[in-house]
Amino acid sequence: MGIRQLKMIIERNFQIKMNHKKIGRIKKKYGLETLIRRKNKYRLFAKKKHEHESCANLLDQNFNVTRADQVYSTDITTFKYRGKKGYLAAVKDLYTKEIVGYEVSNRIDLEVAHKAVDKALSKLGNNKEGLIVHSDQGFHYTHLSYRKKLDDQGVVQSMSRKGNCLDNAPIESFFGLIKDHLELKDCKNIEDVRKEVTRKINYYNCVRPQEGLKKMPPSEYRRHLDLNLGLF
Repeated sequence: MGIRQLKMIIERNFQIKMNHKKIGRIKKKYGLETLIRRKNKYRLFAKKKHEHESCANLLDQNFNVTRADQVYSTDITTFKYRGKKGYLAAVKDLYTKEIVGYEVSNRIDLEVAHKAVDKALSKLGNNKEGLIVHSDQGFHYTHLSYRKKLDDQGVVQSMSRKGNCLDNAPIESFFGLIKDHLELKDCKNIEDVRKEVTRKINYYNCVRPQEGLKKMPPSEYRRHLDLNLGLF
């Protein structure tokens, strides 16, 4: 972990006040290096041409929303285990930073995207008015069945510009983080992978504090918001 993350966890879990410089000195003394993701300079952003219908980019990289369940960001990422590929579709609330729906599969088909968003929307019941779901222009999200699903529930669809991952940066940031934490070397099959992903998403949602959430994990921050709104 980095110095800022360690500082929050030490204060939160052990009630010990420690400044950044001291934590840095301790890390250096004991050789506790922070794992850093390296950007892939050669990553390809171009998508295959398809005949599916795209939508306007309603966010235009403005990720500062004013309430929970106002804007969701979604995408699919790939990871490897034992020479095989697995896929994670996730849906992130831009206000609480919480992963509100996800699905793990060994197939990158329409179903993985559908299941992830179904889980997210099912938590809202009939309270979907004004919700925007933002994605890239992948075939999962431009497909008629996906667009119809959102439209039937009164959800507004938004899409990134073609080949521009920065337009969907919040979910990309989450994928980078969870890949840092996933331990897949002992996973023998997709069920093992699913369990490991679930553990790490639960850690992200329920344990890992975030600076921008008053140093709370996303799920705790959502409860904090609900209490302030008198929902409990």
